[in-house]
Amino acid sequence: MAYIRAVTDLAAPPSLPSTSLLPLRNRQTAAWLAFAALVALVIAAPILAILINLGRPAPDVWQHLVSTVLPEMLRNTVLMMVGVGLGAMVIGTGCAWLVTMTEFPGRRLLSWALFLPLAMPAYVSAFVYSDLLQFAGPVQTALRHAFGWQRGDYWFPDFMSLNGAIALFVFGFYPYVFMLARAAFLDQSVCVLEVGRTLGLGPWTRFWRIALPLARPMIAGGVALVLMETLADFGAVSWLGVPTFTTAIYRTWFGMGDVTAAAQLAAVLLIFVLAAVMLERASRQAKRFHHTSARTRPLPLRPLRPLQATLAILACFLPILLGFLLPGGWLFHLAWVEGDGFSFGRLAGFTVNSFVLAGVSAVLLIVVALGLAYMHRVANNRAASWLIRLATMGYAVPGSVIAIGVLLPLAAFDHVVDHWAYSLFGVSSGLLLSGTVAALFYAYLVRFLAVAFNAVDGGLHRIRPSLDQAARVLGETPLGVVRRVHAPLLRGSLMTAALLVFVDVLKELPATMIVRPFDFDTLAVRVYQLASDERLAEASTGSLIIVAVSLIPVIWLHRVVARSRPGDSP
Repeated sequence: MAYIRAVTDLAAPPSLPSTSLLPLRNRQTAAWLAFAALVALVIAAPILAILINLGRPAPDVWQHLVSTVLPEMLRNTVLMMVGVGLGAMVIGTGCAWLVTMTEFPGRRLLSWALFLPLAMPAYVSAFVYSDLLQFAGPVQTALRHAFGWQRGDYWFPDFMSLNGAIALFVFGFYPYVFMLARAAFLDQSVCVLEVGRTLGLGPWTRFWRIALPLARPMIAGGVALVLMETLADFGAVSWLGVPTFTTAIYRTWFGMGDVTAAAQLAAVLLIFVLAAVMLERASRQAKRFHHTSARTRPLPLRPLRPLQATLAILACFLPILLGFLLPGGWLFHLAWVEGDGFSFGRLAGFTVNSFVLAGVSAVLLIVVALGLAYMHRVANNRAASWLIRLATMGYAVPGSVIAIGVLLPLAAFDHVVDHWAYSLFGVSSGLLLSGTVAALFYAYLVRFLAVAFNAVDGGLHRIRPSLDQAARVLGETPLGVVRRVHAPLLRGSLMTAALLVFVDVLKELPATMIVRPFDFDTLAVRVYQLASDERLAEASTGSLIIVAVSLIPVIWLHRVVARSRPGDSP
């Protein structure tokens, strides 16, 4: 379950093997550790660049922020974390229990469909719902025609608000809690549940007193990921007009032109993210459960009565409707009726940009992740553990924070080279790295290395050490073991890592918007720009391309979680 590890092992390093798997000489082991140290340093550089700016003065901008939007930003951030965390936990855990432990019509279909909102970017849902629910939109127009109302005759909730953002994130991010909670429920022992039944506990009592406490660490990991995704969002909150740290970072950097203040805001946001990570880690550290037997039996499904089955179907279908079907259906309607106003060539250009960035990033991250995973396999010491932990911490950091952190050291490097070139040769070197595609690849490396590493590392851990030892006895070199033994067996894990990275890069918005070269747009950036200009119909085609590609790992994810218990089928 590589992807589940990718989204839960954010704070804790992966467990090390009990013994060194390959009899490498100390010099070779040191070389692998040096490679891991270099990767960790590259990943940590943007974070360190941001933290360094905490001590620099920026009194004018901070005075303006404190007197205008900072109190509201803090309030919105706290309320969003509480509201989205609670909502996603209730919906994700409740739906996971229903589709895992009960039997009702459509259960198998719903258990797959509950993953679908993962394919819908939050900023796309924000554009769609604002179009659907505005005063001139189809929902309010239909209400006025049906009841003969005029403006001011009725009350309608304001979607362009903090409450609208909370609802949007709850129905968009609950699948993170759902998939981890379902995996936890699938992994639970039938014997424990049967003991509770023999003690006279009813089904709901067994859920509250047995199943839920056992699944609490996994649920906490899902909630922590939901909170990090909420804090990292830029497109949705910017469109809805909800001041948050991500919107303030973007406006301070581009609107006020103050790099120091933007970095300091990014540092404050980083503190919120680290708090969520540490909360998740603390919740799991003291609550570890293990099975005493390797034997498993299929989970007994409790048949629901007709009324209970109807309520279960509604409870599971409503998140799917609001999180995927409704925004996806409206996008398809807009694309069918109006479509993209640009020529096919321009749309193809944005698509090619996105796919090239995603494809090259996937290859780059797989190569780096494979090196780290192999170091993790052959090195058995505390240094390797901390280097892995440092190198994979970027997934917990919002894209806007990484973007600022990437540009700061690259801009400093460009400035030093330019000064050196001008002093020696009398010419300016200009921007060598800042605002280039190389800077984008750097940002993606920092942001998504954890996803690729955990997929590859999970595959390596499934390869028995005896295969390595047999190959070495037959005279294979360490490189030969990787090429002739590991590579064929890792084909599925490498494809998994490539797929996950490809889709994550395709959907990434804040880092791409801030770091991208001038006049270099991707599908995500173009969709945001068109929707910001009130041209949602033109943005629908690009949005559908993003959603369609994102559906591939969602389908795969369902099969992985459904097969996590031996003997169970999807």
